[in-house]
Amino acid sequence: MGWKMILIAVAMLSVAGILLWGVITMARGGEYNKTHSNKIMRYRIVFQAIALFIFLGLLLMRD
Repeated sequence: MGWKMILIAVAMLSVAGILLWGVITMARGGEYNKTHSNKIMRYRIVFQAIALFIFLGLLLMRD
């Protein structure tokens, strides 16, 4: 597995991890959900954009 595949896998796993964090936070509810759910959603959006730019950049650099 090359460095490109590792980079894509890390980006996808980070997005999936943040998404799982948000889902668990919503399921638990309570004060933590009220204070952090918006911030977690912003993290997810930022990491999705980063993952998309990585994917597009690697797609443009392909051999």
